[in-house]
This record gives sequence, C-alpha cells and structure tokens, in this order.
Amino acid sequence: MKQITSFTINHDKLRRGMYISRIDGDVITYDIRMKLPNNPEGDYLDDLALHTFEHLFATYVRNTTFSDEIVYVGPMGCRTGFYFLTRDTLSGEDAIRLVQETLRYVLDFTGEIPGSKRQQCGNYLAHDLEGAQEIAREMQLVMADWTPKQLPYPDEVMTGTSAV
Repeated sequence: MKQITSFTINHDKLRRGMYISRIDGDVITYDIRMKLPNNPEGDYLDDLALHTFEHLFATYVRNTTFSDEIVYVGPMGCRTGFYFLTRDTLSGEDAIRLVQETLRYVLDFTGEIPGSKRQQCGNYLAHDLEGAQEIAREMQLVMADWTPKQLPYPDEVMTGTSAV
C-alpha cells in the first residue's frame, strides 16, 4: 500500500507549531502540533481536555466570517495535536489568525461547553475545560508570532517525500 503523507514526516524532529500537512484540490490540511511527538515523558494531550478543546475550536471557527471555508477540525489519534482543514480560499495568514483567536477564545471561555449535552455528543461526560485552557495557554506561546513563512514543514522533518 502507498504510505500516507503524514507518515512521511520525521516525527522525532517535528516541533510544536502550525504546518501545511497537505493540499488536496481546494482543501488545505493544517497540522497544528501542540505536543512534541514521541515525548519520553509521555506528555500528550489529555483525552478529556482535547475533547473540550475540539468542541470549542470547532464552535469558534464555524462561527466566524470564515465559516464557509472551514471543512473540519479534529484531534490527531496520537494526541499530539489537531488537524484543521480549510478551503484554499482561506489564506495562510487568516488560518493562523483563526488559530490564534481560537486560543484566546478557549482561554477566556466560561460556561457550558457547546455541544456537551447527552443528545449532542457521543461522550458528553468526557470534558475538561481547565485542561483545554491549559492546552490553549501552552500553544498561545508557540503561535504568538507564527507567520505564513513558517507554514511549510521545516526541511529537517522531511523524509524525502513531498508533504503536500
């Protein structure tokens, strides 16, 4: 079988940040890497916190003026980050700004988690707002000065196969 693109990235050299993972037609997949992969201390996104972060991230970006350009938001199975899929009509600069705004939204959020009622969510009891806010706090430092020039994966993480 053909190896999928995300498996061609050297995860031992990948750092936290926001990268273009791939482009498929008019859809751009961003790799929002929040934790160092293969961390020997086992520092990964907590299940409850990432679930809450997902609800807040998806709710926020789908309620902006760019809502029509948002395709998908979801956590990586390895619990080191999120995939953020957008239409190519959303510039890299705007995608970065949306992620930065989302981090602020999560940090400032109070109240009931959107979509957290039993009828709205398949695991409605699995939420941790404080944990989601800690994820946002840590990632806000990484994303504070991120620029479109930083969106391509760094050369050192490429294993010889194109990431896009």
